[in-house]
Amino acid sequence: MTQDHAWFTHDRFGMFVHWGLYALPARHEWVMHREQTQVADYERYLRYFEADLYDPEQWAATAKEAGMKYVVLTTKHHEGFCLWDSKLTDYKITNTPHGKDAIRPYVEALRAAGLKVGFYHSLIDWHHPDYTIDVINPRREDDDIPQQNEGRDMARYREYLHGQVRELLTDYGQIDYLFFDFSYPGREHPNGGAPGKGREDWDSEKLMALCRELQPNIVINDRLDIPGDLVTPEQYQPSGPMMKDGKPVVWEACQTLNGSWGYDRDNDDYKSPELLIKMLIDGVSKGGNLLLNVGPTGRGEIDPRARASLAEIGDWMAYHDKSIYGAGPSEFTAPVDCRYTQRGDRLYLHLFSWPLKHVHLAGLGGRVAYAQFLHDASEIFFKEADPQAQAQNTSRGAEPEGTVTLSLPVRPPNVAVPVVEIFLK
Repeated sequence: MTQDHAWFTHDRFGMFVHWGLYALPARHEWVMHREQTQVADYERYLRYFEADLYDPEQWAATAKEAGMKYVVLTTKHHEGFCLWDSKLTDYKITNTPHGKDAIRPYVEALRAAGLKVGFYHSLIDWHHPDYTIDVINPRREDDDIPQQNEGRDMARYREYLHGQVRELLTDYGQIDYLFFDFSYPGREHPNGGAPGKGREDWDSEKLMALCRELQPNIVINDRLDIPGDLVTPEQYQPSGPMMKDGKPVVWEACQTLNGSWGYDRDNDDYKSPELLIKMLIDGVSKGGNLLLNVGPTGRGEIDPRARASLAEIGDWMAYHDKSIYGAGPSEFTAPVDCRYTQRGDRLYLHLFSWPLKHVHLAGLGGRVAYAQFLHDASEIFFKEADPQAQAQNTSRGAEPEGTVTLSLPVRPPNVAVPVVEIFLK
């Protein structure tokens, strides 16, 4: 990471958008893989992709209202379908009833809203005729895989891959973030298919250099099978700061609302807005970002369930964003069921569960100048521990030296996760 990338660790919260032909079957973005669909059969969705409600300005507004600062859109997913008018393939949105490049209005809408522009691009391509069949290909269980792979040439596919990345990083002005997905080297195929693919298959060093040449300030993730600018845990929350060689690294957790990335009509396994807010806080407390996904419908609309969740997150962020933007881990250890984030001399105590009247903050003796609820700036009384105090009846006993005790109301404030803003001396 360089100073030109400082926005990334400041902004902390972004929107991931998975949108492609898989929105029409609405059965998960890996539907072609899961149902082992033939390329010719899957291509039929081209005829029906109208996307008549596609409104990137509304997408941008939804992200901004949720408190998100950047958006990352799938330019091409593993199915191979392209959302822009690529000169290198006919398998693209301009050859659907929608008939228009979807990437340019997306980029323009984000810029107009003051949001950073991100692209996702799949290294995998189940549609391209030169992409060899391997263990995660839809044709992975066919009996004649070696015969199907005859004549397929990954060198030609690499040229295609690099050519499409060049288009994306040349034709749309400044791009802030590129999320490649994904490498899986060494996975053997039990039925004679190609091995799993990694840096040699993508020519990752050359591809990374191309990206840096075309967009010198771009942030690039770690999925080229070579080091990138950040690491990208997916669908789990790290237990602590992510480390390499004993030092913390920049990281971003990519998470879904309901376990699916693409639109999945019958999936009701939605995380609560409160849980999503806690995931965001937890990540920032450990030095990470949250890239939270939505999967628009086949008509191009972010569905109402996703919008409702994002609106609730936005309600919380409207009053608590100071504990997220520009914040990160603290040197202090938070109490049980709490998380600290810190920004300069402001320490933010996030109360994941509500205590009875008091919360004890170890190690803050002599450090607290003032405390208040963040949502309404109402004062919170605090007291430093008397290590000689004796417990008697309603009088509390001693807390360890260096402890500061906050006095809280019995009833929590009406916010998803209450936050105490502590001004440090």
